[in-house]
Amino acid sequence: MKTVLSIAGSDCSGGAGIQADIKTITAHKLYAMSAVTALTAQNTTGVYGVMETAPEFLAQQLDCIFDDIRPDAVKIGMVSGAGLIGVIAKKLEFEGVKDVVLDPVMISTSGSRLLAEEAIEVLVEQLMPLARVITPNIPEAEVLSGRGIKTTEDMVWAAKIISQKCQAAVLVKGGHGLWDADDLLYEAGRKIWFRGERIDNPNIHGTGCTLSAAIASNLAMGYSLEVSVEYAKDYISGALKANLDLGRGSGPLDHTFAL
Repeated sequence: MKTVLSIAGSDCSGGAGIQADIKTITAHKLYAMSAVTALTAQNTTGVYGVMETAPEFLAQQLDCIFDDIRPDAVKIGMVSGAGLIGVIAKKLEFEGVKDVVLDPVMISTSGSRLLAEEAIEVLVEQLMPLARVITPNIPEAEVLSGRGIKTTEDMVWAAKIISQKCQAAVLVKGGHGLWDADDLLYEAGRKIWFRGERIDNPNIHGTGCTLSAAIASNLAMGYSLEVSVEYAKDYISGALKANLDLGRGSGPLDHTFAL
């Protein structure tokens, strides 16, 4: 059985973070493992508290995982501090992990900041160069590229800038107030558009976490990056079309819609 490690924050309401990743990986019939970077008090209405894991304890979690059940792919989500980023980067570089999917979680869907301002430079310099692919949404891509995004041409330029910074592939996710749900994969100068169906479902809590975990799952199974993204988008569409409706805010996806 192939294995996938999620390095991310815990969502006590189960819709995003570690919990969404474990559900996604399991739905792909793979073995899920987790290293928790933070505990969060959140639900479908917002994030109400964050308790960051000590860097030393995160390092201990990673050592236990790699020393026993080595992951075939790694997904990285919420990492709120520079110290945690340094620990992850050091471990991944030492272990020589190739299939790393980095979701640069900066701001939650509800608008809460999840990455310290001073940690962004460390993320760019230490962690992003170790990734196979980086999956920013439009606001995150604007921060990482230093460029406003209003058009498809802006998406291409932002992806190119980010890719040149870290020498990794970049998947800029559409939506977030733009005209459609199309995503752009920029890899080694090649542009691949994934046309997305805009699904009328307000319950989108954890979509970014879920997409990156699905990409990591497909990479673990040996698919190319392009195919991994294509299959992951299909999975997201199915989870949205299932129209699960839980909570008083933007609810979670139905990760097990196909089971």
